[in-house]
Amino acid sequence: MAPTQEKATPPCCPSPTPPLSSKPILQLRTASSASSDPAQDPISTRPSVPPPLIRPLETTSANTAAAKGLPVMLRAQSSHPLEPLSAAEISVAVATVRAAGATPEVRDSMRFVEVALVEPDKRVVALADAYFFPPFQPSLLPRTKGGPMIPSKLPPRQARLVVYNKKSNETSVWVVELSEVHAATRGGHHRGKVISSKVVPDVQPPMVYTACPDSCFRLILFVRYTFVKNNFVILQVQDAMEYAECEAVVKDHPPFRDAMKKRGIEDLDLVMVDPWCTGYHSEADAPSRRLAKPLIFCRTESDCPMENGYARPVEGIHVLVDMQNMVVLEFEDRKLVPLPPADPLRNYTPGETRGGVDRSDVKPLKIVQPEGPSFRVNGHFVEWQKWNFRIGFTSREGLVIYSVAYIDGSRGRRPVAHRLSFVEMVVPYGDPNDPHYRKNAFDAGEDGLGKNAHSLKKGCDCLGYIKYFDAHFTNFTGGVETIENCVCLHEEDHGMLWKHQDWRTGLAEVRRSRRLTVSFICTVANYEYGFYWHFYQDGKIEAEVRLTGILSLGALQPGETRKYGTTIAPGLYAPVHQHFFVARLDMAVDSKPGETFNQVVEVNVKVEEPGKNNVHSNAFYAEEKLLKSELQAMRDCNPLSARHWIVRHTRNVNRTGQLTGYKLVPGSNCLPLAGSEAKFLRRAAFLKHNLWVTSYARDEMYPGGEFPNQNPRIGEGLATWVQQDRSLEEADIVLWYVFGVTHIPRLEDWPVMPVEHIGFTLMPHGFFNCSTAVDVPPSTCEMDLKENEMAAKPIQNGLIAKL
Repeated sequence: MAPTQEKATPPCCPSPTPPLSSKPILQLRTASSASSDPAQDPISTRPSVPPPLIRPLETTSANTAAAKGLPVMLRAQSSHPLEPLSAAEISVAVATVRAAGATPEVRDSMRFVEVALVEPDKRVVALADAYFFPPFQPSLLPRTKGGPMIPSKLPPRQARLVVYNKKSNETSVWVVELSEVHAATRGGHHRGKVISSKVVPDVQPPMVYTACPDSCFRLILFVRYTFVKNNFVILQVQDAMEYAECEAVVKDHPPFRDAMKKRGIEDLDLVMVDPWCTGYHSEADAPSRRLAKPLIFCRTESDCPMENGYARPVEGIHVLVDMQNMVVLEFEDRKLVPLPPADPLRNYTPGETRGGVDRSDVKPLKIVQPEGPSFRVNGHFVEWQKWNFRIGFTSREGLVIYSVAYIDGSRGRRPVAHRLSFVEMVVPYGDPNDPHYRKNAFDAGEDGLGKNAHSLKKGCDCLGYIKYFDAHFTNFTGGVETIENCVCLHEEDHGMLWKHQDWRTGLAEVRRSRRLTVSFICTVANYEYGFYWHFYQDGKIEAEVRLTGILSLGALQPGETRKYGTTIAPGLYAPVHQHFFVARLDMAVDSKPGETFNQVVEVNVKVEEPGKNNVHSNAFYAEEKLLKSELQAMRDCNPLSARHWIVRHTRNVNRTGQLTGYKLVPGSNCLPLAGSEAKFLRRAAFLKHNLWVTSYARDEMYPGGEFPNQNPRIGEGLATWVQQDRSLEEADIVLWYVFGVTHIPRLEDWPVMPVEHIGFTLMPHGFFNCSTAVDVPPSTCEMDLKENEMAAKPIQNGLIAKL
């Protein structure tokens, strides 16, 4: 993943960059309210050669730091230990593993599922942040007698590779050491050093569905389109590899062709074959074979690139594909279900292209920051409004936020979390009929959220002044693919931050809130998911998921209805289903890397029993309970008691003597609506509770285990780890928050679903001595407004004297 500083411009309407100032202003205005006088328009008066939009941090030189008493060493590496792997480093890692193959046949059969950074020990990260990389924070390391021992260089970076052998059906994991010379010399074509390799038995790695750049027109495969006004342009070509091969194999199968003809489908170019992982329902799904059970759809028109093919599901057909050898293992035309008629409301393109008319009363809305953004970026290190953190990205999780801290005046840098990410998704369907009962996708573990991310450079996914970051991945054959502008960093106005008006004087103080948003968006088959981390001026961190896209449909017989879904068009119904997300929150509340001084307290509001302490029957109070061990910390949300959880530092206190902490505040949530014997819960036992708490272990990353695809083992991952029942009374705490939404489809969700929002909040609880938002200055327009109000409404001297 690489920062792209020169791309920090408004995405849809590139314009010159405004001059920067120490007090950037965020304005929201409509085009009609903008001045028509060029002399008064801040955009038209910009200099012809503007300064850079993103201001680099004022890097402390070695001499300056030494003058301040900081023992800063010259950097032996140009990449921070948490910097995402560069394209050159990925190439080195792949070449190293390929060269280690014993024979040409082994090397040729290697398929590269994932190449990821081996994240170093937390103490190595602290060392890097303290003495090797700006802003140089020696306070991150514990004090020692005689001063810290500082090495001359950091350990070499390492890459971890998941490799599938297409010939032997084996999955192996490799660790490769990278050095700066390997990554920089000749574009990264020199070899690294293999540190370890092992074959992992009885597993199947994720299906490979990776994005390639816009220039990647050499291959098929799945083409996704978007539009600009009324003209269609290609947004992204999906180098889908296994997916495309599977589609081709199924379409070439003679019985499949015959089944299509029985349904009146002559043009196979209209047929869409979406491979789905089989999950694990019986021994027939065991990982000794690499299997897929595709869903079939048929588009109505061949000359419309935005034709909604999901509007015509082809049902009654059973197909099982061997993805290793790319052959159809099983085919059965079980039931002739008529193809649904073409729904005139099936498409979602602009105006006449969908047979409709767009509304005409939407005026332009522009986000204007005449002095530039308030954030600063150096590589992947971000500073904004007392917050600082690092941005990372993986092919499985997508966006990762590292080393989150808040600069708190004289108390300096105060850590909040070491690592925040979304580590798994599960989407179980509630229809017991075939094929829907098998639809329980693990979208992160079986596909990869990061690999399915969008390039945001041609869309208006983000507005305002934006800093983009690219993401680099390996494709199935070991080449490097880049998703340009994959991660978006920008500021947003967020309404009122706080306000109070004194009724005696009529004077009011009000502040507007803004937030810093880091996000990416991905498509997994028919659904889109936007993942957002919002940082607020009052110390809150909000995690948000936005769900949109197209419903996964089923076909109905004439006159048929289904109790397990909603009929949305003639012959079409949308099954009920749930979306679950797992956030892994490696907390570090007031803790330096590697310290074990956190604990978790559950808070429930209790109603006081009637009696002498509650004579008016109105009393209630908050009751706290320490979660002492992992088995005690398997908890569920309870809105009836306003349940929430606080991560506290066991030794730091605020000005009232209370332990400092951050609380997890749930949003709307649910639990699986399935029986205890549901097959998908074998692999997703972590869905049985909304909160799990573990003591940090470096290899405990994914709640369903690393390889959930066709996983036959019951409860692998989080449900097994907590059986150790490790102490949590003073530990390095990891929260696993499971949140979801139950989707009962509506007609209004068709043909494309309006965004639904779910998430949670991390909120300071006794972490600060008072509100951190009182020092936010009033905006210019607010000060002008107050002056006008005071001139129009003078205060009487008598009232002032009384006060």
